[in-house]
Amino acid sequence: MDGRLSTATILPDTFQGARDIDITAQIGLIWQQVKAPLIVPLLKLSLAVCLAMSIMLFLERVYMGIVIVFVKLFGQKPEKRYKWEPFRDDVELGHSAYPMVLIQIPMYNEKEVYQLSIGAASGLSWPSDRIIIQVLDDSTDPAIKDLVELECQRWASKGINIKYEIRDNRNGYKAGALREGMKHGYVKMCDYVAIFDADFQPEPDFLWRTIPFLAHNPEIALVQARWKFVNANECLMTRMQEMSLDYHFTVEQEVGSSTYAFFGFNGTAGVWRISALNEAGGWKDRTTVEDMDLAVRATLKGWKFVYVSDLEVKSELPSSLKAFRYQQHRWSCGPANLFRKMAMEIIRNKKVSLWKKFYVIYSFFFVRKIVGHIVTFVFYCVVLPATVLVPEVEVPKWGAVYIPSIITLLNAVGTPRSFHLLIFWILFENVMSLHRTKATLIGLLEAGKVNEWVVTEKLGDALKAKLGTKAPRKLRFKLGGRIHLLELGVGAYLFFCGCYDITFDGKNRYFIYLFLQSIAFFIVGVGYVGTFVPNS
Repeated sequence: MDGRLSTATILPDTFQGARDIDITAQIGLIWQQVKAPLIVPLLKLSLAVCLAMSIMLFLERVYMGIVIVFVKLFGQKPEKRYKWEPFRDDVELGHSAYPMVLIQIPMYNEKEVYQLSIGAASGLSWPSDRIIIQVLDDSTDPAIKDLVELECQRWASKGINIKYEIRDNRNGYKAGALREGMKHGYVKMCDYVAIFDADFQPEPDFLWRTIPFLAHNPEIALVQARWKFVNANECLMTRMQEMSLDYHFTVEQEVGSSTYAFFGFNGTAGVWRISALNEAGGWKDRTTVEDMDLAVRATLKGWKFVYVSDLEVKSELPSSLKAFRYQQHRWSCGPANLFRKMAMEIIRNKKVSLWKKFYVIYSFFFVRKIVGHIVTFVFYCVVLPATVLVPEVEVPKWGAVYIPSIITLLNAVGTPRSFHLLIFWILFENVMSLHRTKATLIGLLEAGKVNEWVVTEKLGDALKAKLGTKAPRKLRFKLGGRIHLLELGVGAYLFFCGCYDITFDGKNRYFIYLFLQSIAFFIVGVGYVGTFVPNS
């Protein structure tokens, strides 16, 4: 023995005749040997699981589509389904006939938007002696804190009852700030609390349209308004976000409100009954979706929610890829982690009906928050491309074409003006599914970064100036953000599958799809998408 391993000790007998063949041929032989006993069965199993999840998602979308059609054709507006009467001045009681309302505005280094949010809250039309505005400033920049405090003082000098509140730590992030805000003595005088994130600008009549639901219907805990995006046309990425969120507000929220009187609180642009909030246990910071956590706990106490679709509150979409990725991590990881924590509590609850439990556990959490993310990535970005390399695994046409097409078309109903951007939306959603799937698994497994909270960057006045000076129909390219190796790696994998398909397989089944998808992964990986301005 000369101390060296011979080829015979490394390769099995099958490959002894291939010692002198180059490494590519040897890899090819190994691939042929492992494909039939290992790769094909594993891929068939993965395909079966993905098709099952696709059917679940498909049935969920079709069900909500049917419900929303009936709601639009035969359903009544919330003002008709619930008792709703406007408040009127009482000669004898005066303003005391109006309930006391607390407005909470949580902030964190919001230099660009603090004036907009404080100004909008101060402009709400409601008796001045029956409203308290509470600015909860968690800013770590002393200069910004001084600016926010000065702005509060400016409005206070105009007769607005505004409180500037700070704390010496950021424990619990937004949930912690809201919880601390509720501990102040003057809050005990209030019946309801309206919450607006720093970039939200309610119209003056917001309270006039929401408070009557709570005042005249003691079973209602929450009134949620719709978001209106002031920067939807900023770039292609914001157009894609608008399509996804419009479906959420047009369909998901409306169906939850109209059928089960349950939907996830969006964390802002909503009004809570303070007694219901307290009965549910108040704000908790155990997940990054403290708003959804509160909504589920309030539902388990028997409270109902109302969604007012025609009441819109201006807000801002993340216009940079970095901000959008952090937001999506929080929105994907948090619900999965909350599902892990509350599934058994929901099942054991005796105050809500069996159908509502099923809706919350299966439809709201499992299908939308878990299956929706995982199947999009695993099926369209892993299994489907892998079948190109393994032609023995056949994907049924209904699973590869019909179901995805119907789901995509149903998603477009929320934003008909962007119907021509559906192809871009498909590619973009598939790319982001990688990030969302990772976040979902982190939430389910309660792994590292499960409670990571990065405040979404907002532009506010800077965005207005940008939009005001931007030339229309112009494509801009700006290299920003770091290269994300995971996206680039998946893009390379898809591109390789496409090249293999057109070169060796000859069927050319998925080449165009894979090629476009690989380009999308590359674009997002490098960080371009956030700076593409759409042509329309």
